Amino acid sequence: MKRQNKSSVVEFTLLGFSNFPELQEQLFGVFLIIYLATLMGNVIIIVLISLEQSLHVPMYLFLLNLSVVEVSFSAVIMPQMLLVLSTEKTTITFSGCFAQMYFLLLFGGTECFLLGAMAYDRFVAICHPLSYPMIMNKRVFMKLVIFSWVSGIMVATVQATWVFSFPFCGPSEINHLFCETPPVLELACADTFLFEVYAFAGTVLIVMVPFVLILSSYVRILFAILKMPSTAGRQKAFSTCASHLTSVTLFYGTASMTYLQPKSGYSPETKKLMPLSYSLLTPLLNPLIYSLRNSEMKRALMKLWRRKVGLHTF
Repeated sequence: MKRQNKSSVVEFTLLGFSNFPELQEQLFGVFLIIYLATLMGNVIIIVLISLEQSLHVPMYLFLLNLSVVEVSFSAVIMPQMLLVLSTEKTTITFSGCFAQMYFLLLFGGTECFLLGAMAYDRFVAICHPLSYPMIMNKRVFMKLVIFSWVSGIMVATVQATWVFSFPFCGPSEINHLFCETPPVLELACADTFLFEVYAFAGTVLIVMVPFVLILSSYVRILFAILKMPSTAGRQKAFSTCASHLTSVTLFYGTASMTYLQPKSGYSPETKKLMPLSYSLLTPLLNPLIYSLRNSEMKRALMKLWRRKVGLHTF
């Protein structure tokens, strides 16, 4: 209540690409297809892993959590984005904008730590195969998953609450497609320097801690693979890591392109498009990466398909 009394803004207006209506129409169709494909791909993975007992091992249960994150991330962004693209201007309430930012930060932070946990799982599987069942037991798996989700919740709670504790006294137009932190912060009627320092340090920590874990895991994995005597063994080890490594490269590559490149020379439209590289491409491509490159996933999918077809035939 105190925050609302300090602020004269009760809702925001998302501008999208209202200056380029023809671009909005084209993007609407493209984003709708991407959204539907993202939902379908990730839901298939969630259902497949949930139903197939042979996939109830840490590697695939981590993937199930990752797909839940991707579906949730897309659900937070895409419906609002499609609404913005279908109209000239779209309003969103103060609380609605807070909720969208909160869940974006939650799922983004959780994904960072999940990718780190998945790298540790691959490290144990390849570097300590005989001890793998003991090291990566159910208790350790649950701790890593819970830690990933709790870390995302903590990041979202601190950052979103801090942003919306600032007074907003106008203007109320967010020059973006959704309520992301930087464009919302530009509207705050207060000195945001301390928050910007925190946000930069926090982002580096949240991104770099899992990245260092991933990097160190794969360095040790590489050395372990190179010591393997047989070519077949090396190929099998590489194949078990290929999907996760591709996903990590995609996520960190697109996120770095968005946040670590200088933006001073970018147009406002370019700034709106850049976050879409990680918010759209990663959730869309992850199901393809893990299903097409993984023989166990393909076998489980065919097994489930035959079971369903057999039931219908019967």
